[in-house]
Amino acid sequence: MLAARVGGGPAARIRKQSVASVSRRGSQDGKRGAAAAKQPVFRSSKEKAALIREIEIHRYLKMLGLGKDEILGSETGMTYRNLGKSGLRVSCLGLGTWVTFGGQITDEVAEQLMTIAYEGGVNLFDTAEVYAGGKAEIILGNIIKKKCWRRSSLVITTKLFWGGKAETERGLSRKHIIEGLKGSLQRLQLEYVDVVFANRPDSNTPMEEIVRAMTYVINQGMAMYWGTSRWTAMEIMEAYSVARQFNLIPPVCEQAEYHLFQREKVEVQLPELYHKIGVGAMTWSPLACGIISGKYENGIPETSRASMKSYQWLKEKIVSEDGRKQQPS
Repeated sequence: MLAARVGGGPAARIRKQSVASVSRRGSQDGKRGAAAAKQPVFRSSKEKAALIREIEIHRYLKMLGLGKDEILGSETGMTYRNLGKSGLRVSCLGLGTWVTFGGQITDEVAEQLMTIAYEGGVNLFDTAEVYAGGKAEIILGNIIKKKCWRRSSLVITTKLFWGGKAETERGLSRKHIIEGLKGSLQRLQLEYVDVVFANRPDSNTPMEEIVRAMTYVINQGMAMYWGTSRWTAMEIMEAYSVARQFNLIPPVCEQAEYHLFQREKVEVQLPELYHKIGVGAMTWSPLACGIISGKYENGIPETSRASMKSYQWLKEKIVSEDGRKQQPS
C-alpha cells in the first residue's frame, strides 16, 4: 500500500527524485569524506618528500620490471656520494679488510660481515695487495663469487706498493703497477677494480711514470679510476699537473687517515684540493686503530691487533706517553 501511494502521483514522483538526488549527493560526499580520511597527515615537508620519492621509486622499478629488493639503498637509508668530482657513486660508509680478512677473523665471519654491509646498502669494499700477504684479496673475491652479487652493484678498490720481497715487486714503477694489478685481479677473480690506489708515494719513481702507468691500466680496462693513499697535498698536485701536461688521467681520490688525533689533512688540506682539482677523500682508521674505543685502557687485550706480532709498532705507540694521553678517561 505505501509503495503504491508513493509511486502514484506527480508529488510522489518529485519526492522520489529528491530522495534519489539526496542519496547520490550523500554517497558522493561519503566517498569524498572516505578519501579525505585516507589521505596521510604529514608532520613535516620532509615526510611528504620521502613519500613522493618512495612512489617515484616504485614507478621506476615497475617500468624496469625490477623488484624493490633489487635496488640497494632504497630501503636501507644509506647515503651515496660522488667520489671526488667523478661520477662514481659510493656509499658514505665502506668496509675495509686490513688486519681482519685473512688475519683476525675466519672466512665465515668475513662473509657474514660483508653480507651485512652489502644488505645494509654498503657498495664500497677496500683491500690491498699487501693485506695478509694477498689473502685478503682472495677472501674478498671468493665471497663476491659465492654470493653472486652483480659486479655493477659493487665498488671494489685495491692498493699497490708492497707486492712481494723482490726489489721489482714493490714501489710504483710501471712494471709493478701493471704486474701488481694483474696479480690483484687474479686473486680477486675480477676483470677490473673500480679504483686502484698508489698505497704511498714512491720517491724512486718519476711522477710521470706513475701517472702514465695508472692511465695505461685504466685504458686497458683493468681499473676505472686511480687514486692516492698517504700522499701529501703537494704530491697529489704534482700528479694532477703531470696528467694535465701530458693529457693523462689524474687521480680522483686520496685515501687518508682521519680520526680525533689526525684531522688537519682531511679538514684543511683536502677540501682545498677538492675545490681546485676535484680530488675527493676516502678516510680510514676512524678509531685510531682502536685507541679511541678505550679497549687499551687496562693493557693490551689478547684478541686485539696490538697483540699481534706484526703490529708491535701499534703496541709501542699505545704504551708510549702520547698513546696513554690519547686513551679515553
